[in-house]
Amino acid sequence: MTVHKWQFAPRFRRNAFGWKSDTPIQRIKEAVSEIKQVVRKDPELAAEGAVVFLEKLTPAIEQVDSSSGAISTAVHRAIETLVPIIAKAKVDAKVRNRWLVRLWQAIQDDGISYIESLADHWGDMCADPNVAKRWIEEFKPMVEYAWRPHSNGHGYYNGTAACLSAMLAAGQYEQLLALLELAPHPLWHDRRWGVKALTALGKKAEAIRYAEASRGLTQSDWQISEICEEILLSSGLADEAYQRYAIAANQGTTNLATFRAIAKKYPHKAPTKILRDLAASTPGAEGKWFAAAKDAGLFDVAIELARRSPTDPRTLIRAARDFAIKRPEFAIATGLSALGWMARGYGYEITVLDVYSAYDAVMEASLGAGMDSQQIKTQVHQMIDVPPSGVNSVQKILQSKLSP
Repeated sequence: MTVHKWQFAPRFRRNAFGWKSDTPIQRIKEAVSEIKQVVRKDPELAAEGAVVFLEKLTPAIEQVDSSSGAISTAVHRAIETLVPIIAKAKVDAKVRNRWLVRLWQAIQDDGISYIESLADHWGDMCADPNVAKRWIEEFKPMVEYAWRPHSNGHGYYNGTAACLSAMLAAGQYEQLLALLELAPHPLWHDRRWGVKALTALGKKAEAIRYAEASRGLTQSDWQISEICEEILLSSGLADEAYQRYAIAANQGTTNLATFRAIAKKYPHKAPTKILRDLAASTPGAEGKWFAAAKDAGLFDVAIELARRSPTDPRTLIRAARDFAIKRPEFAIATGLSALGWMARGYGYEITVLDVYSAYDAVMEASLGAGMDSQQIKTQVHQMIDVPPSGVNSVQKILQSKLSP
């Protein structure tokens, strides 16, 4: 193995970082970047660097504030990047086993569980069925012991995921399923490996039933939907995958992100169809998909949604202002909807300024659309002609502007 001095190594001494997470996150990114730069020239050396980094990581950051989740996210991303580097390195079984011994010790010493997800990748890092079998021999007896009736450990062993991952990598599918039958608590964290084993056996329908039977077992449904969707898509059953799992399996951080994830995965589905299906998944709150439709360029759908159910007036007002010149018809419809929902009492702490902003956006857009001002005022009046909803009602605020 080539002797190499890693620049990141001295930066990751024990307790190298204090409470704030900004610096350690930056150092993690730098370390991963340094390792990636070595991959092309010397994959084996890069893998060794990845092992060194993962060994040093937790002791270096154990004092960092993890309440925001930022440092955990940085660690997770680093692991997702470095695991393939370790897995793909072409080294003999002795070297690989030495790496795995070091990584397993790092997991054992990780009191904060920063790198426990390495166990999920154990089979990949074994890279060879024979290496995987060696680790199965170490892990499996402990799993069986932890899962025996009346175990003092309440069925927990931190090598369980590593064992199941190694069994999958070694092709021990039936044995894996048999081992799962011993589990005292049918947790999805363990049963997901059974789904993968059944899929590898070509029993995809059974794998989906196995996954579906896991719902409610202390696990978010989206992960079950995600793996079921993947199975159906791999079987060429895109329409069934869409109908049963697309929405649940592709929840993004924003509605627009959710829409884009589904649209990317199902290019044969019309974007308007996807957006309407998403809106239908939240009955009574279809309007919350307005911004996603607007940002996706589906303006007719956006207007349709804004009219169907209460939509945040300020979101509508911003859209009306932004498109007053570029898309005046859309801006008019959006501004009118904002006035209509405010007149009905919707919106958080709506002010007189909000009402005037919506009205002004409508009037500006009407000029771009070539509409008669009196004609548009009539539409505004019709939109807000509802029982007053408070002292500062929209009708009262706009009374002087709407007067002939």
